[in-house]
Amino acid sequence: MKKKVIIIGAGPAGITAAHRLLSSGGDYEVTVVEESDDIGGISKTVRHNGNRMDIGGHRFFSKDTEVTRWWNEIMPLQGAPSHDDILLGRKSPLSAGGPDPEKEDRVMLTRRRISRIYYRGKFFDYPISMKAQTIKNMGFSTTINAGMSYLGSCVKKRTENSLEDFYINRFGKVLYSMFFEGYTEKLWGRHPSEISADWGAQRVKGLSVTAVIKDMLAKLTPRSEEQKKQVETSLIEEFSYPKFGPGQLWETAASEVEAMGGRIIRNCKVINTESAEHGRISRVICDFEGKQTVFDADYFISSMPLCDLVKGMNDVPENIAKIAAGLPYRDFVTVGLLVKKLNLVNETDIRTLANIVPDCWIYVQDTGVKLGRIQIFNNWSPYLVADPENTVWVGLEYFCTEGDAFWNMTEDECTSYAVKELVKMGVIDSGAPVLDSHRERIKKAYPAYFDTYKDIDKLTDYLNTYSNLYCIGRNGQHRYNNMDHSMVTAFRAADAIMSGKTDKTEIWNVNTEKDYHEEK
Repeated sequence: MKKKVIIIGAGPAGITAAHRLLSSGGDYEVTVVEESDDIGGISKTVRHNGNRMDIGGHRFFSKDTEVTRWWNEIMPLQGAPSHDDILLGRKSPLSAGGPDPEKEDRVMLTRRRISRIYYRGKFFDYPISMKAQTIKNMGFSTTINAGMSYLGSCVKKRTENSLEDFYINRFGKVLYSMFFEGYTEKLWGRHPSEISADWGAQRVKGLSVTAVIKDMLAKLTPRSEEQKKQVETSLIEEFSYPKFGPGQLWETAASEVEAMGGRIIRNCKVINTESAEHGRISRVICDFEGKQTVFDADYFISSMPLCDLVKGMNDVPENIAKIAAGLPYRDFVTVGLLVKKLNLVNETDIRTLANIVPDCWIYVQDTGVKLGRIQIFNNWSPYLVADPENTVWVGLEYFCTEGDAFWNMTEDECTSYAVKELVKMGVIDSGAPVLDSHRERIKKAYPAYFDTYKDIDKLTDYLNTYSNLYCIGRNGQHRYNNMDHSMVTAFRAADAIMSGKTDKTEIWNVNTEKDYHEEK
């Protein structure tokens, strides 16, 4: 008799878990319930008038070979040049026998990673590099002060009680004040002194001034393949990317799930779970298109936000319910703008269509604007843009809180606000025509590390008392995971079900060790 598995959420974690179980050869009846009408969660691709938006930007890069192999099985690496490489005569790594992106859609491109900081009207490498242009942009005096500040942080380390301590220990107070303090407060709506150092340990890992210098020196000397693999994730120079954005991969994987007999039910929101006996979930109750629908199962894999999961559980102790309800999130708005050109000069040696700047992301560190990042979709993939040779399709990223003034703006108000900020920064001219626009609002995009987060271990210990419940993914673990880490939690959960393991330690430990995925 088949074992029934309910998976909550059709994002990267949920789809990966479903695919793993169904392709294992085991006897599983897998149903994925998804609150929205989309596949991919915050890794979806949004289509608008012939153009496509990547919500938040998703580089396909991992040091976990299991993840990389899975991606490439779903979407093979390109075997011929992409549209922009053909027009510009650029060389790009090709995979022998791989698909031609000009003729086939199921293909993963290899893209160059360019991300820079736009600070006081000047570009700085991201992460900050120690080269002549950086010193020129900063000025000699500021550079000396930054160097002395960094040396001081090496001599006298702070106790890392906060994210502020974490950054100052690795970069010194001057660089922290310039490039981390204001941006972090934009992102989280809290000063870094109020945020747990855990966030830096997870997202930045071994990155520091020392790591940047080591990487710079390493590039000047021959390196083995093993040495190349050990570079910090934040310093990677190339990444893979689906032809039509990240959602294309998850939509393709979802189609495979259905082809293997799995069900994906969209517009189906989990509102409650029930326990027939202590320590086991027996069913979930969903709102499916306005009707209450019940799903019984043997196993439950959840990628839904922990606060919502616990809210719908019965007999939860008061202290646990309070921790879950108090877990904070940061919400996200992207405004897509289609324009003829940007007033940003390409001073690099990287050739691009229409000679636009080559950045995938531009981080906006200036605190005089609310804008956090600018995505240039042309540079992620030319196939995201209907006319990449004559238009620039950008995504303006804002961090906010659901229900605040920015979140509640109408789409026209929000677009007007974004345009005014680009004009203020000098990125576009006042009165420059905006050919098209589109706004996307994403709830709970970023699990935050303050408020009741300090007690999250008590919450996870409680959830682990349910032997047939497995929490995976970014929101399912309230952990700011990258896409590959979320996938690994799904692998481990599926493996636990297939092996009969009820110990969840391996699942919760993904992306917690300092060097996890950073070194082989």
